[in-house]
Amino acid sequence: MGDLKEINDEGLLRLLGNRAQQERLNQNMTQADLSQKAGVTRIVLTRLESGRGCTLTSLIRILRALGKLDQLDLFLPEPGISPLQLAELGGRERTEATGKRGRPGRRR
Repeated sequence: MGDLKEINDEGLLRLLGNRAQQERLNQNMTQADLSQKAGVTRIVLTRLESGRGCTLTSLIRILRALGKLDQLDLFLPEPGISPLQLAELGGRERTEATGKRGRPGRRR
């Protein structure tokens, strides 16, 4: 598969839908089985699998029902605190952004 940055939003929705469908089939589940287990309607699952998307809540429910919820850690890993920012902020954790480019704590 190519670089995800090169795929437009519609293409990514289709890719996500194809992967969800393939995982469902790998687990030998019908759409009705998965939708019931996930607590979503079959229409929601059909929309996801056809690349038309679904809500984030529905996606979480579907991933949980497929036993793939832990994959969210790969999708959005815990960023941690930058040691450089922590040092520049005197050991305090950043709680808001300035919106300005550059290193924190430095004035331009």
